[in-house]
Amino acid sequence: MTQETRIRRSRSRPVPQPAEPSERGEPESVPETAVEPGEGRGPAAPADAELPVHRFLDRERSWLAFNERVLELAEDPDTPLLERANFLSIFASNLDEFFMVRVAGLKRRIATGVATRSLTGQAPREVLESIWGQARDQMTRSAACYQRTIAPQVAERGIHLLRWPDLTEQEQIRLFSLFRKKIFPVLTPLAVDPAHPFPYISGLSLNLAVVVRNPASGHKHFARVKVPPLLSRFLEAAPQRYVPVEDVIAAHLEELFRGMEVLAHHVFRVTRNEDLEVEEDDAENLLQALEKELLRRRFGPPVRLEVEESIDEEVLDLLVRELKIRREEVFAVPGPLDLTGLRAIAALDRPELKYPKFVAGTHRDLAEVESASAPDIFAALRERDVLLHHPYDSFSTSVQTFLEQAAADPDVLAIKQTLYRTSGDSPIVDALIDAAESGKQVLVLVEIKARFDEHANIKWARKLEEAGCHVVYGLVGLKTHCKLSLVVRQEGEDLRRYAHVGTGNYHPKTARVYEDLGLLTADAEVGADLSDLFNRLSGYSRRDNYRRLLVAPRNLREGLIARIRREVEHHRAGRPASVRIKVNSIVDEALIDELYRASQAGVPVDVWVRGICALRPGVPGLSETIRVRSVLGRFLEHSRFFAFGGGGESEVWLGSADLMHRNLDRRIEVLVRVTDPGHRSTLTRLLATGTADTTASWHLGPDGSWTRHATDAEGRPLRNVQETLIEARRKRRGA
Repeated sequence: MTQETRIRRSRSRPVPQPAEPSERGEPESVPETAVEPGEGRGPAAPADAELPVHRFLDRERSWLAFNERVLELAEDPDTPLLERANFLSIFASNLDEFFMVRVAGLKRRIATGVATRSLTGQAPREVLESIWGQARDQMTRSAACYQRTIAPQVAERGIHLLRWPDLTEQEQIRLFSLFRKKIFPVLTPLAVDPAHPFPYISGLSLNLAVVVRNPASGHKHFARVKVPPLLSRFLEAAPQRYVPVEDVIAAHLEELFRGMEVLAHHVFRVTRNEDLEVEEDDAENLLQALEKELLRRRFGPPVRLEVEESIDEEVLDLLVRELKIRREEVFAVPGPLDLTGLRAIAALDRPELKYPKFVAGTHRDLAEVESASAPDIFAALRERDVLLHHPYDSFSTSVQTFLEQAAADPDVLAIKQTLYRTSGDSPIVDALIDAAESGKQVLVLVEIKARFDEHANIKWARKLEEAGCHVVYGLVGLKTHCKLSLVVRQEGEDLRRYAHVGTGNYHPKTARVYEDLGLLTADAEVGADLSDLFNRLSGYSRRDNYRRLLVAPRNLREGLIARIRREVEHHRAGRPASVRIKVNSIVDEALIDELYRASQAGVPVDVWVRGICALRPGVPGLSETIRVRSVLGRFLEHSRFFAFGGGGESEVWLGSADLMHRNLDRRIEVLVRVTDPGHRSTLTRLLATGTADTTASWHLGPDGSWTRHATDAEGRPLRNVQETLIEARRKRRGA
């Protein structure tokens, strides 16, 4: 080959950012050295825009503010107790990914000299120091929440989160037996001396730094013991009594160091740069190259060292020196470390300590009466489009059934599908395999560069290929992030196309906790558009104009900007005008500037954002008509849709794209125009509810601070939009 697929760690170029915090560049005329840490920049505003220089909020601090909102839910006494534990786990997991990707990328750019001042005017080093300060404060709050609130309160309800000295003698004896049988055989103590160099510490692993003394020579020695990652984070000493696994190992170190005196032990944890960048000159060997790079990813440089605050200074000095990490990157907190393990405690079968159980039902347009038999999706779609809202509408009896029926239907000739993330035991993948094995043409676009899901997606790609599916990996240099299904069915003398366009991944498990939208349709224009798009993704078609789609990177940003400008025209002409947006993140400068100009013209703008927001609302003369709200709760708000007043005839789009550079410039993203008047009304009402002052949410101020609004002036709880939607579905099924 004259060309090869190159996959390397990014050093001097912006990297694509994670889908979520889960979670984790742009082809511009701007030189690379002028690119913001971790991101490219959207098209510059027109020269005559006269907008303030520092009109954007810092994206890193905005992300940390998002995770602080998650932490506030863990601290909230009105949140059910085990849900609070779960939010602590989510907070910790989010912060891990932030350091692995965002902090790692910023450090890399500083080291290579290509980092420039942020859009807020801060020097790169100032941004990094600000991150360290905010993250340290949040980690301290998280540890205090666990120790002072969560652990004591769950103990009052019979769930005891203990340390080794708190156990009874019988419990310690039981755990010693467990240690001998199931833990001791898999432990590997590694000495550090002239004959044994300091061992490699894998990212996010829990470790014990052990100091021992040789009683014969009196010499002290250092050793490291890794906590095997496959062990449960909390071990059950007795029913509803749990102790961290590292405590059990630490209590039996004499078994590992026979004949030595164990003087001290300390728990520590390293976070490493685990990001990678994929450069494809030719995608022929992409799968093999990515598999090799994943093996190398674990050797990324460290970006954070977590230690228990009781650690000896001598041991800490050794870790800092051997790991080549700065003191500013050391985070000392009360133990236990790694509160991501609280997800196992949150999963305990104690429904009285959780949100009330909610089981999604079949969408009413798919089955007028719930029954044991699956709805006939194709018959329903011949009658009308179906707007799905997960998890309030069941994923399994809608999208999953759609693909399963397509796989089993002898009249279905072809299925075309994108897969970005899916579950380990995916019924979606099973349906595609069944379809291929029954002789149908099956095309699957598997995005094997979906961050932190690369291993799983490589496995699915192999499995699908073995079953006879046509598996492709999209366009060179672009991630395929759109959520699309297309089914081609023979109906008499004609072919009819059925489609699904969604905002969420084809992941049956997360569909129960992620809030997402989807449109099921037999509309001929949508079907034709998706056929054209799939041909572009799998072949050499260069069609860029679509009937009911906006597609990135070609025309999505420009399409949204044109519609924002149209609202300005409507407003100036005295017609109804508004812009309402719901996204996970909004960072793109060109779109933010367009929203500023719309606000300056007097157009009301509402933004409902879950995570990062670089837009400053409420600034006099700039964004006085812009409001920004954030809703967090039992479901992860994940849908993206856009509503425009349209001079009285609303225009609504839904799809996969957030307003970030990576989505608009380096991904295949799709928005579909919603044409059914009832569906448009449903979505505009949802946006109005989510951004209303009577709805519980966080409000963003012009200085970047978020303020929680959970009660009214009389102290009464404000409307919870998620509980409102749950109750509406329950009433509908009851009726």
